[in-house]
Amino acid sequence: MAGAAALGNIAAGALDIRQEEASVIAELKAGSEEAYAWLIAQFQAPVFNVTYRILNDPAEAADTTQEVFLKVFRGMKQFSGASTLKTWIYRIAIHEASNRRRWWFRHKSKETSMETSEEQNFESMAPLKEKLVDEGSSPFEDCARSELRGQVEAALAQVPEPYRTALVLRDMEELSYEEIAEITECTMGTVKSRITRGREQLRKRMERFLREGKSQVASTTLRHSGRGVEVAS
Repeated sequence: MAGAAALGNIAAGALDIRQEEASVIAELKAGSEEAYAWLIAQFQAPVFNVTYRILNDPAEAADTTQEVFLKVFRGMKQFSGASTLKTWIYRIAIHEASNRRRWWFRHKSKETSMETSEEQNFESMAPLKEKLVDEGSSPFEDCARSELRGQVEAALAQVPEPYRTALVLRDMEELSYEEIAEITECTMGTVKSRITRGREQLRKRMERFLREGKSQVASTTLRHSGRGVEVAS
C-alpha cells in the first residue's frame, strides 16, 4: 500500500509539472513579457554553458545563445508540445552551436590561426562544476582544484563530437538519458554508448596530467555530483 501511495504521489507531481509547463507555454504563445523574462532567466545560463563547451569560445557562445533565443521566440507559436520545453530549447541550442562550429572550420579558420596556446584557449573558461570546490578547503587546495578544473576543461574541449555533447548534457547539465535521447534524437542505447566513450576519451586525455602529479587533488577521484565522469590515478 505504501508503494502504491508513493507511485500515486509521483504521478500527481508529474501531472502538476506538465500542467504548469502547459500554462507557461500558453503565456509564451500569447506573447507575455513576464513569461519570456522567466524563460530567459531559466534557460540562458544552461544554453550558454552547452554552446560554450561545443564552441570553446565565449564570444561565439554568447552570439549563439542570442540566436537560440531568437529561434525560440520565433518558433514558440509553432511549438507543438511533442517534447518538453526544456528538451526543445536544448535541441535548438545544440543544433545552432553545431552549425556555427561547422561554419567556423569551413570559413573562419581560414582567416584566423587555430593554433593558440592552451592558456589562451582556456584561461577564461567557466569552472567545470561549482561542486568541485570544497568550502572548507585550504587556499592551496583551492588552487590545486582550480588547476585541475582547467585541465579537465582543456581535455573536454579535445573530446570529439558527438561524445563531448553527450558528456556535457549528462555529467554537467545532469540531464537524464531520456532527455538526452530526445534532445539529440538518438536511441537510449546510442546515448549511453556516446557517454561511455566520451568518458573514456576524457579519461585518456587526463592520464598524462595525473601521471605528472601536478596537483594533490588529481590523485583523488573526480566526480560530477557523485556520479558521471571519474578521473582516478
